[in-house]
Amino acid sequence: MKIGVNVPNFGPGTDPGVLRSWAQTVEGLGFDLLMISDHIAITPDVAERYPAPFYEPFTTLSWLAGLTTRIQLGTTVLIAPYRHPLLTARMAANLNELSGDRLILGVGVGWARQEFTALDIPFSQRGQLTDGHLRDIRAAWKDTASYGDRRIPVWVGGNSDAGLRRAVRLGDAWHPLHPTVPWLREAAGRLETYADEQHLPVPALAPRIALRLTKEPVDGAGRLAGEGTIDQIMDDLDQLRLLGAKSVVLDTYPGEPHATCHPQAAWQALATVAAHLLPPSTPPRTTTEQS
Repeated sequence: MKIGVNVPNFGPGTDPGVLRSWAQTVEGLGFDLLMISDHIAITPDVAERYPAPFYEPFTTLSWLAGLTTRIQLGTTVLIAPYRHPLLTARMAANLNELSGDRLILGVGVGWARQEFTALDIPFSQRGQLTDGHLRDIRAAWKDTASYGDRRIPVWVGGNSDAGLRRAVRLGDAWHPLHPTVPWLREAAGRLETYADEQHLPVPALAPRIALRLTKEPVDGAGRLAGEGTIDQIMDDLDQLRLLGAKSVVLDTYPGEPHATCHPQAAWQALATVAAHLLPPSTPPRTTTEQS
C-alpha cells in the first residue's frame, strides 16, 4: 500500500520556498505520493477555508516534478468542470510525460458555489459536467500519437452515492475524503454493489485521511481515520490495508489557514509516521540531510 501526503498549495504561509521544502521533506521521508488541491477563483467561500495565495496545480506540479526524482505527483482533487476537458487532457498528458510517468489525476465535482459563478459554470450541473469531462478526457487519451501512450490513473473523489457510482463508471480508483474507518468499511461494500449492478470492475480504494497526531488516544464513534496516537494511526492504516486500499493520502492541514505558516509541526508528524512505516535499517532522511 502506497502512502502519500496532501501538501498545502495555498495559505498565508505558502510560497515557492515552502513548497520546495514540502517536496524535499515528503520525498526525503520516503513517502510515495505528493498531491495538491485545486481552486482557480479565490472567492469568499473558498478563501474562508483555503485563502490566497493559491498555486494552480498543473503549474505547481510541473515545477515540483523538476525538484523531485521518484515520488508520484497528483491532484486531490482537480475540479473537472473548471477547465475544458481537452485542456485538462493535454496538460495532464504533458505533465505525466515530462515528469517521467509520475502523475495521478484525482478529479472531483467541486463545492464552492461562488467560484462556479465567477467562472460562469452552472453549479447545479457540476455532476453531469464532471461525467462528460471524464469521458472526453479518456476519449482524447486514446489518440496516443497526440497525447502519448503512458497510462494516467484517474482517481474519482466524492463521498456521496453519486461519487461512488462515478468512480465505478469512470475511475481507476475511488478517492473518499476524511472518512472514519467504520464508514469506509460500509461504503466499500456499497462500492462493490454498484460495480456489480453495472457489471464493471470494482475501482481501487485510495482514501485521503486526516493526520492528527495526539499524545492521548482519541475515542468516540466520530474519530476520523488518521486521528489519534501513533498506535491508533498505524492501526488505521492496517485496517485500510485489510479493506484493500492500494494508496492512502495523509492530510496534515487542520483547516486553520495560519497553520500553513508553521509547517514544521506537520513535518514532525509525518516523520513520526514514516519512522513507524520504514524498517529500522532504513531511517527516513530529513530535509537537512538532503541539503
